[in-house]
Amino acid sequence: MTFDREDITFEVVINPEEQYSIWPQYKALPLGWQKVGVAGSKQDCLEHIDRVWTDMRPKSLRDKMDSTLQ
Repeated sequence: MTFDREDITFEVVINPEEQYSIWPQYKALPLGWQKVGVAGSKQDCLEHIDRVWTDMRPKSLRDKMDSTLQ
């Protein structure tokens, strides 16, 4: 798979549900995804996601659960 090549630069991206992924810089982003400003090797990007994505629940679920607590 070409995504396993060492010479590809990836971007950390996020969707409206605040779910993270990585995307190769040379490809256009899919609709609904935005860059978060972090780019680098696949490993660097995945490590960044591990640090910042501490709640895997989609945003809509977090919001719904928070509204039932109030």
